[in-house]
Amino acid sequence: MIELKHLKTLATLRDTGSLTATATSLHLTQSALSHQLKDLETRIGGQLFLRKTRPVKFTAEGDILLKLADEVLPRVAIAENEVASLKEDVNGRLHMAIECHSCFQWLMPALKEYQQAWPSVTLDFSSGFGFEPLPALVAGELDLVITSDIQPRSEVHYEPLFDFEMRLVTAVGHPLSAHTSIQPKDLQGQVMLSYPVQKNRLDVVKHFLQPAGIEPKQWKQADNTLMLIQMVSAGLGVAALPNWAISEFSRQGLIASIPLGSGLWRRLFAATRHSDKDKRYLQAFFNTARIQSQSHLDGIRTV
Repeated sequence: MIELKHLKTLATLRDTGSLTATATSLHLTQSALSHQLKDLETRIGGQLFLRKTRPVKFTAEGDILLKLADEVLPRVAIAENEVASLKEDVNGRLHMAIECHSCFQWLMPALKEYQQAWPSVTLDFSSGFGFEPLPALVAGELDLVITSDIQPRSEVHYEPLFDFEMRLVTAVGHPLSAHTSIQPKDLQGQVMLSYPVQKNRLDVVKHFLQPAGIEPKQWKQADNTLMLIQMVSAGLGVAALPNWAISEFSRQGLIASIPLGSGLWRRLFAATRHSDKDKRYLQAFFNTARIQSQSHLDGIRTV
């Protein structure tokens, strides 16, 4: 009665939050997707989700099938890989560099799930801030780089993962916290807090301050997101951080969050060698990363 394609469709609908994105992800037309969902609702004799809600809200029947999908689909993926390993070498190496301090929030769950499905792939990673990772990728020292900074090279393939918004974070009650949006000139007299990264590699510099010819009064650095948030909350400066990294602190009223301009949106990529991009274990990582980021991060957009 319930087919594997139904479970995959429901899981994708939950992860993307919309019918349009689900159809795109599954390479279906809107009509074919609607027909499949109506067919499943006919089979179970009930409604799976509430129409015209965003993100999609599932009914009790839908939640039961989603629970089944979470149990079955990972086991099917493992079985498929075990079968494939009899015909194809699934051993591989995935040494990655991460040009994103906040990415650990979703990357660790993604790597845990990935290892369960691909236990023969050797995983290792390091920060991409102490060296230039792309030359290391091209040279074969790395296999993947998580980055929002595209440097076009014929040898490098950039796989899009998701879009996110950079927002200014200030202490509650800070003069800038009352602004509906922040303009570059508003930061001219501010102390800017950032990760220990070269300024020219920061999104807020490259895509917001530098084009306007603005330089803040002073820069200070902190090693991690929690330390940055604590310094901002204490009034030691302001910071530009991804929306997903600050959403919980903002909900708790510990900091204020304001858009940069009309919205400074960036796209996160997984960069690999072009010659490797179609390898099954890399394609599996791309898919796992997208699914886990949708499950764990607030305010991002699917691509």
